[in-house]
Amino acid sequence: MRKSLLLLAIAIVPALGQPYRAPRGPNGQPDLQGIWQAQTTASYDLQAHAASLGMPAGMGVVVGGEIPYTAEAAAKKQRNFQNRATANPNNKCFLPGVPRANYMPFPFQIFQTAKDVAILYEFVHAYRLIPLDGSKHPEDVDFWMGDSRGHWEGDTLVVDVGNNNDQTWLDASGDFHSEALHIVERYTRTGPDTIAYEATIEDPKVFTRPWKISLPLYRLPEKNLQLMEYDCYAYEEPSK
Repeated sequence: MRKSLLLLAIAIVPALGQPYRAPRGPNGQPDLQGIWQAQTTASYDLQAHAASLGMPAGMGVVVGGEIPYTAEAAAKKQRNFQNRATANPNNKCFLPGVPRANYMPFPFQIFQTAKDVAILYEFVHAYRLIPLDGSKHPEDVDFWMGDSRGHWEGDTLVVDVGNNNDQTWLDASGDFHSEALHIVERYTRTGPDTIAYEATIEDPKVFTRPWKISLPLYRLPEKNLQLMEYDCYAYEEPSK
């Protein structure tokens, strides 16, 4: 009996120390499919913040805690914050842009094939198609959601996002960027219901150096779950 228990313990202990291995799709890539949602307050403010009217407190998701604005950009960020009730692009029903779309308080769904990854967002029908074929960003064009090109590094989906316009904010507190914004996202499945999400943000017109955000995404467990339609009516005329 003792020998059997010892052999069982020897078999179990190494397994407990093994890193999580994501399920695979038919092509052998890690399977990221499902409906996911962030549970942070990053959409309100990327940095640590106290609670205020309409904004819950949050620990922040910026690695290192600070966003490295230039002096001029920091002043503009403060003006954005003061005018956030009317200036926030999301309050005008504009597309949220990347990376903000991934940490808004709305779910999104990931689909994938061997050649592409698609992300559908509940908020205002936003979506992204991410080719995995090594193709380059188009030239002389910009998009509200940028242009995404992906590849796999081991078990991590790496997405390069360029061709962004300058009309979106990074959160509801006025953190902003210019048309020079460049983002590199990393999606790593860390458990049956979790993805580690990182985004490195670079914009030499606004920030003194590249900086990073990091947060978990959680799979929503409800049965028969599907994305609902969230339409926005910022300019709807009141009924008479």
